[in-house]
Amino acid sequence: MRVAGPAPARWSAVFTSDAPLVLVAHGSTDPRFADVVEAIANGVRRLAPGLDVRVGYLEHGPPHVTDVVEPGAVVVPLLLTSGYHVRVDLPAQATGVVTAGALGPDPRIAGALAQRLTEAGYDGGPVVLAAAGSADQRAVEDVAIAASQLAEVLAAPVTAAFVSAGEPRLADVEPPAVSTYLLAPGLFADKVAECGARVIADPLGAHPVLAEIALDRYLSGRGAPGPA
Repeated sequence: MRVAGPAPARWSAVFTSDAPLVLVAHGSTDPRFADVVEAIANGVRRLAPGLDVRVGYLEHGPPHVTDVVEPGAVVVPLLLTSGYHVRVDLPAQATGVVTAGALGPDPRIAGALAQRLTEAGYDGGPVVLAAAGSADQRAVEDVAIAASQLAEVLAAPVTAAFVSAGEPRLADVEPPAVSTYLLAPGLFADKVAECGARVIADPLGAHPVLAEIALDRYLSGRGAPGPA
């Protein structure tokens, strides 16, 4: 396995009067999901002291995204693909804001996925990247990119499979090892955990790299440079 490089340098600027950063997640009835989102938000606050960091949900709030956005805010979707929620649902619910890119796919996430696999006992060989799935082909293509990025990190074959929409379905394959391409525990993560593979990695959770990526997306949305 190729080990990912060191994390980016800490952001030296202290944000005191910038546009708010609104982290928008899909949401879940599982309270563990909100715990992960709040932990990511706290990670961003540690990286950028003084920045107004807020959390909103598209579904299963509160707070709902409409409760926390304001004109001029930068919205960062806590999503791993740029499908319907990013391109349609979010803009319809958050007007007058800048919508930055989703967290994934990103090579740094591939490193975090590899770490979760190692923690689960993975020691090499083919992997299936299990994602929620979407009827939006762009989201399916993003998962394929994430699979190729993980394959590069692992130096092993990685194919994608889906829990809901998309082909192939995870239930129809027999993977020896599964990387869970999900942010947090919940219904889809539970379904992945039941797939019967020998090795099943946990969701990404509040991996520190997610806060770094979220702040990068914020800075890109504002047209500002990243960390020096």
